[in-house]
Amino acid sequence: MSRPRHGGGWPAIAYVFRTARRVGGLVKLYRALRGRNACKTCALGMGGQRGGMVNEAGRFPEVCKKSMQAMAADMQGRIRPEFFERCGFAELRAMTPRELEHMGRLNEPVYAGPGDARYRPVSWEEALKRCAGWLSAARPDEHFFYFSGRASNEAAFLWQLFARAYGTNNVNNCSYYCHQASGVGLRDALGTGTATVNLHDVEHCDLFVLIGGNPASNHPRLMTLLADVRRRGGQVIVINPIHEPGLVNFHIPSRPLSLLFGSEIAGLYLQPHIGGDIALLTGIARALLERGALDHAFIGGHTAGFEAFRTYVESLDWAEIERDSGVPRSAIERAAELYVRSNAAIFGWTMGITQHEHGVDNVRAIVNLALLRGMVGRPHAGLLPIRGHSNVQGVGSVGVVPKLNSYTLAKLQERLGFALPETPGLDTLAGIEALESGRVRHAWCLGGNLYGASPDAAACERAFARAASVVYVSTTLNTGHAWGRARETLILPARARDEESQPTTQESMFNYVRVSDGGPPRQPGARSEIEIVAEIAERVLGESRGIDWRRLRSHDEIRELIAAVVPGYEAIAHVGRTRREFYIRERTFHTPQFKTPDGRAHFAAVPLPVFPRAGDGPPAPDGNGVALRLMTIRSEGQFNTVVYEEEDLYRGQERRDVVLLHPTDIKRLGLRPDQRVHVRSAVGEMRHVLVRPFDIRPGNAAMYYPEANVLVAGRADEKARTPAFKHVAVGIIPANELNRAVLRVRQPAEDRPAAGVTSSS
Repeated sequence: MSRPRHGGGWPAIAYVFRTARRVGGLVKLYRALRGRNACKTCALGMGGQRGGMVNEAGRFPEVCKKSMQAMAADMQGRIRPEFFERCGFAELRAMTPRELEHMGRLNEPVYAGPGDARYRPVSWEEALKRCAGWLSAARPDEHFFYFSGRASNEAAFLWQLFARAYGTNNVNNCSYYCHQASGVGLRDALGTGTATVNLHDVEHCDLFVLIGGNPASNHPRLMTLLADVRRRGGQVIVINPIHEPGLVNFHIPSRPLSLLFGSEIAGLYLQPHIGGDIALLTGIARALLERGALDHAFIGGHTAGFEAFRTYVESLDWAEIERDSGVPRSAIERAAELYVRSNAAIFGWTMGITQHEHGVDNVRAIVNLALLRGMVGRPHAGLLPIRGHSNVQGVGSVGVVPKLNSYTLAKLQERLGFALPETPGLDTLAGIEALESGRVRHAWCLGGNLYGASPDAAACERAFARAASVVYVSTTLNTGHAWGRARETLILPARARDEESQPTTQESMFNYVRVSDGGPPRQPGARSEIEIVAEIAERVLGESRGIDWRRLRSHDEIRELIAAVVPGYEAIAHVGRTRREFYIRERTFHTPQFKTPDGRAHFAAVPLPVFPRAGDGPPAPDGNGVALRLMTIRSEGQFNTVVYEEEDLYRGQERRDVVLLHPTDIKRLGLRPDQRVHVRSAVGEMRHVLVRPFDIRPGNAAMYYPEANVLVAGRADEKARTPAFKHVAVGIIPANELNRAVLRVRQPAEDRPAAGVTSSS
């Protein structure tokens, strides 16, 4: 494929027509997208009661390729029973994530037991009987419950309620693998774990600082908002080790002039080293301090810890900042100048910030910058963790966490009339570790692909293999069904969000609760997630806890209970009748009133991480030293672990088995483009991948997730327990030199920080 110079444009429009043909025509696809249901993909916010293809501000048309990919997947025909007769586990394991996704919709439960070579269809009665049996035969803490953001608030709340009534706090959601560092960092600093701004704020800011993400591929509708910042005279600063064409220029399909000529996005594009964000952000803070460009009234009246922060920043050497960030002082000072000119700045970030061993510190460094100029607690300015799945924030809000907040716990116990378990719950990574150690013997996965999302794929496979049982609630097949199998494995087919028989709710990353009407089921054998858990709970607990599980099949009843116990969610009690969507109270900060114990926002003197340079420890697998810093990335043709297309259109890659390297690194390693190599880390190896030149900061590399998870160790942030998917030490071996030492990258003499910046302003 040729290297693109922009994102969006005519290829996106062509994709609409190809997708429409695949699902039965443009009219059919349009009607599905226009239904009054929240978008199934990212948490930017689209759909709900204003209708599909409408954002939270009421603007139409708002739709992207991600929305169509997810909708088309749900509109597939069903997997026929004979499929599992033809395809055993060997065949399933040979399939790519894309091939598994495109096999069709699951329509009936399938089961595999000890010694089975394939799944076999079973009745719902047999499936539910097995579920109840596993729950009744084991201690509560031998079970682990995992939830993805595909679940509705109602289903998520009911599942965690059942788990706790059953007797365990081993309840967690997929955000622990992505944005948990955001929640921890923001709570420590501000007393809140979510965005401090809403969509209206983004529409009126004059500076947007985008850090560690590529929304051109992963949140395409955000590109319209960023283009609008530039159109009204504002600025966009992009901070990313990879120079993404779609973040420089994006052709918005819904705007004729933009479609034809493109919209400029980045006014300043900084390319730090992987892991160099803290040094870069602290450098911007240093430049602000040197200029005296601070909001002293805000700092003195509404913050704590500033003097210690200032002392630390001023103690740093500019050479140290340049070396660790990989960005020259001149470019850092240019970013500071743009920030000084701003009256309303928003800092947005994705998993390029959070998926590090120092992810929480990364977030605190961003908060520090916002506090220096009083950009939290005022309209049109603030902090925005850019969430992935459309309800990942909601499932956390309604209690899918290892430890309920004290308010919800007290209210729920008061409402139920009995004490809930107090044993510490397991986070997602700890759940996998407990499966491998034998402490947990049964896993329950509501949506998502826990195997595909986990680091160290080989260890994850071993963990599942040691389990007695695993139950997946899914709409389509994924790699977890092939590789994440226990002694007994059961897959239960679920309805999609727009197939629910009762309304459901979802929460966007702007703290806005949307209402989805649901619709007719496309697969007659699939069941609602709520119906599934209510049936299991009734079989296992009956009336022993005084909970009427049959009554809780009503979504209105569940919402009434959520309203009574979840702070800020009081308005959800009436949405079944009124369909009235709402912002969660006390989350958006338009005044400097913070929910910390002292009511102040807190600075943090965040230390610069210490990373090995070429030839330093920790050693690569052969002991010869670190070769490259690797980050895992998602393509334009995927959403989370789901791969819809093999090609990555916006990076000009026609396949996924590639490693992206800077041309100077390719030359230094003695490699050539399209040469096959083996990529090794401390925990795994990917063989026969192709070397591809790309504009990435020299000394760094990128490979596609989830395939590259085999290289990612289980190291995680100590506070957030988020694995370091974005920073993996790897070595590269030419495929014809497998037994030779790992090639090492030395810091080149010409490795000047100037390689890390481009500017169009």
